[in-house]
Amino acid sequence: MGRILLYAALAIAAFFLLGSLIGFVFTIVKWLLIIGSITLIVWAAIRFTSELGRGPDRTR
Repeated sequence: MGRILLYAALAIAAFFLLGSLIGFVFTIVKWLLIIGSITLIVWAAIRFTSELGRGPDRTR
């Protein structure tokens, strides 16, 4: 009986640890998406505004 309770307690502890790790991974992914989208918006704004200043005879 004691061994079964020990295994049950270990399983519950493992689920708590697994939940924390999965939460941490999703938090990292969320922040990477936020930083990536901000970077993409800034890059597009800089590219768009720099093309507005050039005339039709731009050289690239």
